[in-house]
Amino acid sequence: MRDAPSEKHQFFRSAGVVAAAVMLSRITGMVREVAMARLFGAGAANDAFLLAFRIPSLVRNLFAEGALSSAFVPVFTRSLATNGKRDAAELSNLVATAILLVVGPLCILGSLFSPQLVRILAPGFEQVPGKFALTVLLSRIMFPFLLLVALAAQAMGALNACGSFGVPALASSLFNVGSVAGGLALGYTVGHGTGHGMIVSMAWGVLAGGCLQLLWQVPSMVRFGFAFRPRIDWNHPGLRQIVRMMGPAILGNAALQINLVVNANLASGITDAAGHVIDGPVSWLGYAFRFMQLPVGLFGVAIAAATLPAISRNAGLQQMDQFRTTLVRSLGTVLLLTIPSSVGLAVMGESMIAAVYQGGRFTAFDTHQTAVALTCFSTGLAGYATLKTLAPAFYALGDARTPMLVSLASIGINLAGSYLMVKRAGIGHAGLALSTAGVAIFGAAALLILLRRRLGGMPLRKLAGSAGKIVAASASMGVVCRLSSLAVHSLGPVGRTGALADVAISIPVGVAVFYAAARLLRIEELEALRAACYTALRNAPRSEVGDPPARSG
Repeated sequence: MRDAPSEKHQFFRSAGVVAAAVMLSRITGMVREVAMARLFGAGAANDAFLLAFRIPSLVRNLFAEGALSSAFVPVFTRSLATNGKRDAAELSNLVATAILLVVGPLCILGSLFSPQLVRILAPGFEQVPGKFALTVLLSRIMFPFLLLVALAAQAMGALNACGSFGVPALASSLFNVGSVAGGLALGYTVGHGTGHGMIVSMAWGVLAGGCLQLLWQVPSMVRFGFAFRPRIDWNHPGLRQIVRMMGPAILGNAALQINLVVNANLASGITDAAGHVIDGPVSWLGYAFRFMQLPVGLFGVAIAAATLPAISRNAGLQQMDQFRTTLVRSLGTVLLLTIPSSVGLAVMGESMIAAVYQGGRFTAFDTHQTAVALTCFSTGLAGYATLKTLAPAFYALGDARTPMLVSLASIGINLAGSYLMVKRAGIGHAGLALSTAGVAIFGAAALLILLRRRLGGMPLRKLAGSAGKIVAASASMGVVCRLSSLAVHSLGPVGRTGALADVAISIPVGVAVFYAAARLLRIEELEALRAACYTALRNAPRSEVGDPPARSG
């Protein structure tokens, strides 16, 4: 008989489950993006789709997957740990009912006022014939997606609090599969031959994917005893606490999303040398940001999802030493995984984009412009991922005000930076991506400093030492990847085939170099991660992750 796994082992195992599910989600999401790129390229139709989808996505990220999750998970976890499953189920029903009553009418209003929203977010679209009207139509079709994803986010939070990470993490894969399959099926049948038939069908596919994302989690909710039963009690203390936290949490989660909207607004009006508004910048930024979301989701979201329930329990039980330990471990793991990823995206970005997207209506020029945006976005990758962990840490402490203030400051900085990059420096969409990355780094640094003060100290010197070693190992990897890439392109075929060869050769070589350099530098986070992987794969106890020795009994 063996002892139960340690909390550290459980953390890595939970993060690993989420990471695997997120990897599948990002792969299926990439398939969806490839389909869009091949069908529509970076032209007017895809610009319209991305902007239309961004409208409900903005509200989703601010409200559903941002503020709701950040406010709901700590309160629900505390209720489950201290009051039991019955009270937690009551809270779950109250929140789900409130979502229906609030978000449902919001979707109706959003559809009615879509022209005004599109005009605010992308005023340049009106200068391109038909582009504004198409964006409004697509926005009206996709707005109900907000309600579906809000309910899915509430279910995801409840399941995570119960220690179930795989099923909710796989839900986004169901969205990707459903949106592509539903959109293509509709487009090649009833939508075939109609005006804008395929792009409109892909919009309806988004709703099909949203339904699958929600329904996939329903059996698990029932199994854990959280079957939905409508309940209304606006005076319930748990619901009131969630509502109180959500106001500041909406602003606390707003920075990145509002910054992306500002970028889309400015990108929609980028002109050529003759002063004509051009098609492409919105799509280039969208494709690049989607590409960067792979490591953000794979590492940042996965680690944050595993961290939040744990630190919420620590905060509820006043175990602040364990709170600090868990949080610093999470941050170290985030840096270990995201710093080399950012270097890899910057060095290998063009080949990766060409290998995935190039073809059909997505040209080599689109590949290059998307790669430029990706390189700029990648400089802030560690900041993006770190924010995913730091902001929820404040919510676990019952402090939604601090992330809100930092978020508001970030919005102002990005607005000024983006305007200067486009209007003054004239470096177009690359400047927008660079400004967004800089703001992410600022937000992460500010939250880290403030959290350290709030906790009365954190072992940041040790974390900085690890970060320095990770940067050194990543730099070595970057140099080798660049040399390998140059050699492959000089000796091999050109175009997409050459890009595939470069990705297949240079990325494994780079990973091997980083791993060897990290082992040589004895990066502590790598050793803990290796031990946790060994434990999970072999079901063997390891002292490195805090497991007790095996014993018979």
